[in-house]
Amino acid sequence: MDISIVVPLYNEEESLPELMEWINKVMIENSFSYEVVMVDDGSRDKSWQVVTELKKKYPTLKGVKFQRNYGKSAALHTGFQEVEGDVVITMDADLQDSPEEATELHRMIMKDGYDLVSGWKKKRHDPFSKRFPSKIYNRLVRMVTGIKLHDFNCGLKAYRYDLVKSIEVYGDMHRYMPVLAKAAGFKAIGEKVVQHQARKFGISKFGFGRARGMFDLLTISFISRFGKKPMQFFGTLGTLMFIAGFIAAGWLGAEKLYSIWHGIKAPLVTSSPYFYISLTTMIIGTQLFLVGFLGELVSRSSSDRNNYKIDEKI
Repeated sequence: MDISIVVPLYNEEESLPELMEWINKVMIENSFSYEVVMVDDGSRDKSWQVVTELKKKYPTLKGVKFQRNYGKSAALHTGFQEVEGDVVITMDADLQDSPEEATELHRMIMKDGYDLVSGWKKKRHDPFSKRFPSKIYNRLVRMVTGIKLHDFNCGLKAYRYDLVKSIEVYGDMHRYMPVLAKAAGFKAIGEKVVQHQARKFGISKFGFGRARGMFDLLTISFISRFGKKPMQFFGTLGTLMFIAGFIAAGWLGAEKLYSIWHGIKAPLVTSSPYFYISLTTMIIGTQLFLVGFLGELVSRSSSDRNNYKIDEKI
C-alpha cells in the first residue's frame, strides 16, 4: 500500500464527508493505493454515524471509536497501530489541511529519503490569539530541541512506515513528533510549506492544551536524553552532590582536628552552619542516586499508559 492517512477527529460530523471525498479524489488522480484510518476520540455529535455511513461508500476507510475522549495523542497512537502504507500521513479532520499535499509528501519520503516531513503553515487563516502563542511556542521548541522546524504543531505530517511503528505517542506528545522521531534514531527530518484553509465548519478545539504542552517540552527533552538511562542523570548528579558534601564535611573535620592538635580552642563542628549544609548536600545526593536506581527499574517495566477503551471498530 502506498499511503495510509490517519485522521484523528472530535465532533467533526459536518466536515467528514467532504474530507473523505477530497482524499479519495486526490488518491485516484495520482494512482495511489491507500487507506484512511479515522479515529473518533469520543465525539459527542454524530461523527461516528457519519464514519460508518462513509464506510459503505469507501471500502478503503477504517474506523476506530474510543469509548471516551482521550486526546489527540491517543488517537494518533491508535491510528498508527492500524496503518499498512509505506508512507503514513496525518491530517486534521476540519478541512484546514489539504489532501493535495499528499503527492509531494509521498515523494519526499520515498524519493528524497526523509523519515519525517512536517508541514509548515506559512500563511495561516487563524486569529492572532492562536498565531502569536504558536510563534512563541515554536521558537522555544527549536531552541530546546535543536530541530530547525517552523511549525511543530502542524497536524499535516508524513512519516516513513517504520517510524510510526517505532515510537510511542502519549499525553500531549503529538506536538513533539519530530523530537520523538529523532530520539528513536530517525534523523532525516524535513519540512514543506503547505496550504492552510480557513475553517469551514464547527469551532476550533484550541484551548489551554498548548500551555500544558510547555511542560511536555521539558518532559520530552529529558526523556529523549535520559528516558532509557535515568541513572546517568540522577546517579551522576547524586554522586557529585554526595562527594561535594563529603569533602566539605571532611574539611570542617580537618579544621577541628588541626585546632585540637595545636591546642587552639575552636567551636564544635556541629555549631557551624556549613556542617548542616554539607550534611544536607550528602543526603540529597544519596536521594538522587536512589531516584536514578528506581528510575532504571521503572524504565525496564511494562507500561499501561497506552491502553484505551475502544467502543467499536470498522
